[in-house]
Amino acid sequence: MWFDRKMDQVKDIFNIKLENFNLFTLISVLFLISGIAFYIGWVVTYGVFYDIGIYSITIVFVLGGILGILLTLRE
Repeated sequence: MWFDRKMDQVKDIFNIKLENFNLFTLISVLFLISGIAFYIGWVVTYGVFYDIGIYSITIVFVLGGILGILLTLRE
């Protein structure tokens, strides 16, 4: 009950309709996944967590993915 009310509030804020899922939404999901995978891959390969260059590339991919998902699923 409580969770359903909270999800309804989130849906009201963002006006998300999953029926609007299309190619651009899929591309945005891929951007999000590739940003996270790039960061994890870099950390595993080079063992560097704190690097402003890696942060800047990861932020572009992750924010692009999140914003793309929100914009394509809006009513």
